[in-house]
This record gives sequence, C-alpha cells and structure tokens, in this order.
Amino acid sequence: MARPMQVSRYWRHFREKYRLMGGKCENGHVHFPKRPVCPVCGSRNIEEVELSGKGKVISWTIVRNPPSGFEYYKPFPLALIELEEGPVVLAQLTDVDPEEIDFGMEVEVVTKKIREFEEDGIILYGYKFRPPVK
Repeated sequence: MARPMQVSRYWRHFREKYRLMGGKCENGHVHFPKRPVCPVCGSRNIEEVELSGKGKVISWTIVRNPPSGFEYYKPFPLALIELEEGPVVLAQLTDVDPEEIDFGMEVEVVTKKIREFEEDGIILYGYKFRPPVK
C-alpha cells in the first residue's frame, strides 16, 4: 500500500490540495494543474490562479472495482468536468445519486475525505465535485 506523504511535504502542498489552483500564461490560456510551460502556446511566463471550482459534467462513469485503498467508497462516480475557465478536471462526484448524473450537469468543487491510512491514523483530503448547494 502506498504510504502517505511526509507531514512537511504535506504542508508545502497545502494550497494545491485544498484549493483548485491552476496556471495562466501571458497569452491568457488557463490550465490545470499549473505547469511550468503552457500546453497551448509554450509560454514559460505562468502565473498561479485560483480557479472558481464551478463547471459542468462532460462525461462520467461508475467505478465498481476501485484500486486498493478505495474499496470503502465503491461504487463511486468519476467524471470529466469542464471548469468555467476552460480546463477539464477528472474527479470523483459526491453527494449525488448516480441516476441523477447527466451531461451538462452543473457542479462545484468541495473538499472531502479521499482516503484514510488506518495504520498511521492519517486522513487524506482533496477535491471532489457535487451539484451546487442552493
């Protein structure tokens, strides 16, 4: 089983784990995750931007045989989400009945438990997406 990251490394990556941080090049192309080179134009002048976390489902599937460490959550929906800013994110959907998922369904990012390392007592949190709370 994969071991959780060291505590010091965890804190260095806190912003990326709990906020949807992407990159924006000098030519206005937005990408996620942030990269040192723009995947569209090749620019190396990239600024870090916080993405809205709002988007629409463009495709999805139901994971019935998850990888080791995720058995507790099965089955779970996994979706491609096109963010308002343009990038496409692969993430779990939460707080939604699988029968209610549809193309174009609006979703928003939320921080949720991803998995738990029982032997170390460490709980790993990250982003998932859910229908907007009205």
